Amino acid sequence: MTKTEIAKAFSNGEFEKTYKFISDNAEWIVIEQDRFIGKKAILDNCEQVGNYFKSVTTNFKTLNIIAEGNKVVINGTAEFLRDNKHVSFVSACDVYEFNEKSEIQKITSYCIQSK
Repeated sequence: MTKTEIAKAFSNGEFEKTYKFISDNAEWIVIEQDRFIGKKAILDNCEQVGNYFKSVTTNFKTLNIIAEGNKVVINGTAEFLRDNKHVSFVSACDVYEFNEKSEIQKITSYCIQSK
């Protein structure tokens, strides 16, 4: 997978596809919410988020992808439905930084939930 494909899969909740591309000492910062340090902490959170995604119908839309050097930025939206009813809507931007092995070294996520 390319860096852009890895980033897009992660942003779209296809976490398992990206596991082998996450550095052992990676960091994931979700601004104003949480911080996960190390691959294990990131994978544990991915499993938790993935379980939520399985409990709802998700509609991810990628709006923009900007890639340059070892950085990829993706912004888009996610709508979550349960029993055909709106649960939530999120606008998000994820900034990925890759190391020299093309592994994710750092993710900074900005998630804004609509009221």
